Amino acid sequence: MTNNEFDVVIVGGGLVGLSLAAALGGSDLSIAVLEARQPLVDWPADSVDLRVYAITRESQKLFETVGAWPAMLSKAGPFRDMHVWDAGGNGDIHFSSADLGEPYLGHILESRVIEKALLDVIADLPAVQRFCPATVTAFSELEDGQQIELEDGRTLSARLLVGADGKQSKVRDYAGIHARVSDYGQQALVAVVTTERAHAETAWQRFLPTGPLAFLPLADGRSSIVWSVTSDRAERLLELDEADFCTELSKAFDQRLGKVTACGERILFPLQRQYAEHYVAPRIALVGDASHVIHPLAGQGVNLGLKDVRELADTLLEARKQQRDIGSLPVLRRYERARKGDNMIMMLAMDGFKTLFGSPVAPLRWARNFGLNLVDAAQPVKNQIMRAAMGL
Repeated sequence: MTNNEFDVVIVGGGLVGLSLAAALGGSDLSIAVLEARQPLVDWPADSVDLRVYAITRESQKLFETVGAWPAMLSKAGPFRDMHVWDAGGNGDIHFSSADLGEPYLGHILESRVIEKALLDVIADLPAVQRFCPATVTAFSELEDGQQIELEDGRTLSARLLVGADGKQSKVRDYAGIHARVSDYGQQALVAVVTTERAHAETAWQRFLPTGPLAFLPLADGRSSIVWSVTSDRAERLLELDEADFCTELSKAFDQRLGKVTACGERILFPLQRQYAEHYVAPRIALVGDASHVIHPLAGQGVNLGLKDVRELADTLLEARKQQRDIGSLPVLRRYERARKGDNMIMMLAMDGFKTLFGSPVAPLRWARNFGLNLVDAAQPVKNQIMRAAMGL
């Protein structure tokens, strides 16, 4: 192959795209990663990325396999417990890693920390070539592959084109794959806050009538908040000065960690539900947000994307081992069958939780509080929930 011919071209060099490149990069497949934005690889020591993720044990295993985990670990905030309670009643449930004999439930990691660790990994992989900044302007079909045209005039070819380019995926649009989109009517307000009491390596979530509020423990002792509220209320919260916002946040959180004493920059993310009707087309595959976007109330979005990565990488490497065409539909449909149902179940579950905990109807309010307390008292059931959430 020439320098512009690859087995796999991945459009999108974020967490999911880089993870796929790292997972495939140790094989004899030639990989190209295209990314339009320059990543942040250096930052002040006391700063925190506003984009953080709750990384499950299953996702951690993927990072360990590709050799990226050691570089992430020093910046990771482990959480060993999780408290969930309902503002509309007395329902309360507590998950603890100690009940499973495990050291932790997962880790909270900044997006930029994950990206930098993955970039360092693929930099040492001769099979992976990264193009950045690289803006894709057009795609076209070849007899046995796909052609990708870049803004700078370069043209690449691939036996398989992978869309890891987010919910506005150009690859998905080019493939003619329809994505069903529905607006939750909410925005997520994200910020880093300081509280009177330590977070105790615990993830906290309170279900409010307007949406869930999560406090995620960071490695430096602060907490990252994700507050999902109606769009109108989100805008009002954004306009408050720091003192007034901290007061509102303390009330909403029921002061579980005492008062919120400081808050950094606040940003909003619109919340939508989105799923692609297909994950594959001839010589095309979608991963991560290009194929599915769910409500963030359980923090599973990026973990689902990393499950896609593991499954697609396993599928392609097995096909390579069997000397099958990695871009053929029979090969790619194995990946689609493995992931589409699992992602849909999680999406429907998150929608169900949102509806159940957002309802002011008295019977539903009673049922959800009763259910939380019932499950909290049923340790075997809790253990199964924890193991499933951790990917064990």
